Amino acid sequence: MHNTQTLGGRRLALLPAAITLAFSAGYAPHAEAGATFKIDDTKWISIGAGLRTSFSATEKGAANGTQWSNDFNLDNIRLYINGQIFKYLKLEFNTDCQTCNNGGEIRVLDAIGKIEYDPMINLWMGRMLVPAERREMNGPFFSAVYDMFRTGTPFEPSDYNVTIQSNGNSAGSYGRDDGATIWGAVYENRFQYAVGFFRGLRNGANQNDNILYAQRFAFNFLDVEKNPGYYTSGTYYGKGGDIFTIGVSNQYQEDGAGTATDPGNFRGTTVDVLYEQNLNGGDSGVLTFNGEYKNYGISGGYGMAQRQSQTPGFDLFEGNAYDISAMYLVPDKVWIGQFQPYLRYVEAMPFNSSDRNNWEAGLNYVIDGHNAKLSLVYNYSDMFTKGLNYTSTATGSHVSSILLGFQLQI
Repeated sequence: MHNTQTLGGRRLALLPAAITLAFSAGYAPHAEAGATFKIDDTKWISIGAGLRTSFSATEKGAANGTQWSNDFNLDNIRLYINGQIFKYLKLEFNTDCQTCNNGGEIRVLDAIGKIEYDPMINLWMGRMLVPAERREMNGPFFSAVYDMFRTGTPFEPSDYNVTIQSNGNSAGSYGRDDGATIWGAVYENRFQYAVGFFRGLRNGANQNDNILYAQRFAFNFLDVEKNPGYYTSGTYYGKGGDIFTIGVSNQYQEDGAGTATDPGNFRGTTVDVLYEQNLNGGDSGVLTFNGEYKNYGISGGYGMAQRQSQTPGFDLFEGNAYDISAMYLVPDKVWIGQFQPYLRYVEAMPFNSSDRNNWEAGLNYVIDGHNAKLSLVYNYSDMFTKGLNYTSTATGSHVSSILLGFQLQI
């Protein structure tokens, strides 16, 4: 998870030497602003930053098990650095506070060397997002809702652990992994693809060093989405036109789950859809619908006895899940922003445990698209009581939670 979406058509560039504002190729109208320093005709470097911070309270979440918890959280603080070395050669380096709630350590989020020659075919190598469903490609900063991951569908292997480790318990971090992705678009950019090859699970069940294969394919039926690389957005607030896009993604790694003595092959397949409609040309507001369906499976081993043991190994989800949301951007401004109420429902259906679900109602106050907004969220969920260990037989009732989130980017 946790996409940055800083370049490749998103950044509104400030060129100090010319004291002018310039649009990079393919710039989307709702892009965030960032400072770009021109070195010569082919070289430049840009700098940006992103912050997400929130207050949350969960019923019976206090240490005594009966009172509401009260937590102030630094969810993300990111530094974006991008540059061009030659006409076709680019560099991206982003950091994040990946252990913010435990004091905070600044770690490498993305480190990508890019060969971007033609819209039809490009190559990225380094540490980057593993091609997956739209939720992952949005990341937290370009999602339609603030709390996308905590009560969302099950994680991919690269999101299993917060930090990258080599102990059989990690296949990346924050949706990233080390590898390479070939991506591009054809048919007037309507058909977009990304095919990636990554390290995946490090040691543990993967004693043979098998590669994780990841693919994403999407077709734009109405206006074409404009994003850097193979990234996506959960909404364009009506400024990207009328959008109807269907995407299909798949990840597979032999011996990508389990333990060294009881390995299994992981496969995760997802279908996602984004529909965004400007009502009466936007004068009557903007309607946005997001939906995704996941089917994840483990084959070739990794028995139930091992999963329910005290040391289950790389214990990935196996089952079905879906996430749907609908929101409406009110056309009239109130002070400096627009209100955007929404509803969301998430359900996870593990093969070996009871179902979990989450009802969510929220209100976004959109000041400057993904660059500045406030979000007030109410959840009614049993994911808090049962957790995300979907092979567990734990039971629990629904609990309520509230969250107030604040997001800024530059």
